[in-house]
Amino acid sequence: MKNILALLFLAVTTAFANGTETNYSDLGQLIVKHFATAPFPHPARTNGHTYQDKLYSAAEHYSDNTVAIFIPKGFRETGTNDFVIHFHGWNNTVAGTLSQFKLIEQLVASGKNALLIVPEGPYNAPDSFGGKLEDPNGFKNFMAEVTETLRRSSAIRQTNFALGQIILSGHSGGYHVLAAMVARGGLAAHVKEVWLFDALYGGTENFLAWSDRQHGRLLDIYTNHGGTTNETLRLMKLLSDRGTPCLATEDQTVTPLELQTNRLVFLHTDMPHNDVIEKRKTFAQFLETSCLTDVGPKARPLH
Repeated sequence: MKNILALLFLAVTTAFANGTETNYSDLGQLIVKHFATAPFPHPARTNGHTYQDKLYSAAEHYSDNTVAIFIPKGFRETGTNDFVIHFHGWNNTVAGTLSQFKLIEQLVASGKNALLIVPEGPYNAPDSFGGKLEDPNGFKNFMAEVTETLRRSSAIRQTNFALGQIILSGHSGGYHVLAAMVARGGLAAHVKEVWLFDALYGGTENFLAWSDRQHGRLLDIYTNHGGTTNETLRLMKLLSDRGTPCLATEDQTVTPLELQTNRLVFLHTDMPHNDVIEKRKTFAQFLETSCLTDVGPKARPLH
């Protein structure tokens, strides 16, 4: 049975790599690789993971070490490359996330000069664990492999580039790995922004400590029924009690200037949990107001 599952897993991941790398050729180059430093496999999930009395086996859900790297067309090499790294939530995959939330299309539309990275988390499983990226220096090791992969790729001409600014983005259960990465990932000084897409279920003290140390921008969009309201309100009260200014407003009324000039931003939305990234192009909005520089004129409008 394990051999059959392994073959099925190989077939799915191969199909993703072969099919998806060409799907975005008009927007840039998508590189799909298997990383030794990817979140999984991980010793903590050797025997899989049980949730609500159902076992999610290691072979089916914790063996995929796929990492997708997207280089937008016209990417301007400056010797220092910036990155946006996004983590999917429960019951999703890299391929599903790229398709469902249009991350590549939104990056291209924003006109920002950065590389997008989407690592595979728990594969179609209800689990927030981030595997090796939650280990001490796990993020540093991961970015070293990203750098080496790009240096070997024909898509990047400058092979001796330096690691620049990093934005960490997570939807839903993706919060867990982000909280670990800013606390012990080994690259906190490079992380300039953290975006939580209805994802503040915990890790609050880690995010706050990182923002205090690095003066980074924290963007939190939360819904009525996604389960993140209480923790978001708790963080806002912590900030209020100590006199730290923040912006708390609605996602449909916030202005680009407000997003650019406030370091701690809390956006309430009436959207459902799975709509917060793509429906109103919030990912692109966060990109457009971020610390990233422009690649040039915006490549194409979003529809």
